[in-house]
Amino acid sequence: MKVSRDEFEALVEDALHMLPQHFQKALDNVEIIVADLPGDEDLDRAGASERRSLLGLYTGIPLTERGYWYGMTPVMPDQIQIFQQNIERICKSKDELRYQVLTTVFHELGHYFGMDEDEIRAAMDDYI
Repeated sequence: MKVSRDEFEALVEDALHMLPQHFQKALDNVEIIVADLPGDEDLDRAGASERRSLLGLYTGIPLTERGYWYGMTPVMPDQIQIFQQNIERICKSKDELRYQVLTTVFHELGHYFGMDEDEIRAAMDDYI
């Protein structure tokens, strides 16, 4: 299911607004970027072997690992990349696309909050 970049970015924005308030309020120094596909460095960071399988990627220092020192000097924002073409490729309808964007954004934000895969799945069961 292909959509324009503007439509896809609107789905990402909608996903952020659907997150529970306490998650939204806790976001600090993180940017969310829509990209077409992951690059080679993205694949290396994620430990992924196939470019088409990576839907999103978090890069940065999770909140749980930020010590008192964090922010004492300028810090580049953490990044969450959402890979539009990979998500579109696995979705057959607008509803599937909306749901997959939501789950991908939520999953990557879980890493930002310092959750492991099991904790992310449990949180998704509670909120999605």
